[in-house]
Amino acid sequence: MSIHIKSPEEIAKMRIACRMVADALDMIGEYVKPGVTTDELNTLVHDYIVTIQNAYPASLGYHGFPKSMCTSVNHVVCHGIPSDKMLKDGDIINIDILVKKDGFHGDSSKMFLIGDASIKAKRLVEVTYDAMWRGIHLVKPGARLGDLGAAIQRYAEFHNFSVVREYCGHGVGKVIHEPEIQVLHYGEPGTGLILEPGMTFTIEPMINAGKRQIKLLPDKWTVVTKDHSLSAQWEHTILVTEEGYEVLTLRADERAQMFEKAA
Repeated sequence: MSIHIKSPEEIAKMRIACRMVADALDMIGEYVKPGVTTDELNTLVHDYIVTIQNAYPASLGYHGFPKSMCTSVNHVVCHGIPSDKMLKDGDIINIDILVKKDGFHGDSSKMFLIGDASIKAKRLVEVTYDAMWRGIHLVKPGARLGDLGAAIQRYAEFHNFSVVREYCGHGVGKVIHEPEIQVLHYGEPGTGLILEPGMTFTIEPMINAGKRQIKLLPDKWTVVTKDHSLSAQWEHTILVTEEGYEVLTLRADERAQMFEKAA
């Protein structure tokens, strides 16, 4: 199958869906604190997307997924299912949100520190965020996906963390996962798919504090580290432009930081 290069009209719709994801992540931040359950957070996000944004939480029902977002706590790598378990002081959590609007999807996730997280947890979250941006900064026409993966892997391993290899970024647009684009977060420079303007995909490294090995729990969704070490993930949806890239899912704090740098 050929790669779906987005038209200007499709890119405009992608921008809307992606901005909605960013807004949902901004909205939920004040509620992510000790004593709240991940199911309560799920309800808040669901109601916000459906009622306020007049959109659809695309995780809900995707291959049978039972909730409107993923909540991955501590040693959960990805696809954690919201439940009645309360967050406690010192936890870290990844909240991963998908929004569908006018036939197109936006996809992004953010890490949150609950209360007084450990120095190691804070470092893992920070390094994972920086590793994602190491990959993003290399996006431009003519670059190869291997360039991105190699930069992410090199940065994570320099800080003595490990990169999960079983899951990757993906093309996104009318469908949640466009299989023609797979963004590995490890690899060799100069290898992989050549990027072209109009491509849209996620960059979403999953970085472990311990070893990279993972396992799938019996619920067939929740992925955890085998050694129970902490895991962190950040995710943005990216558009390849004529000159470089556009991050379609920038949150308010990131937009403000970029405005300050440009000023």
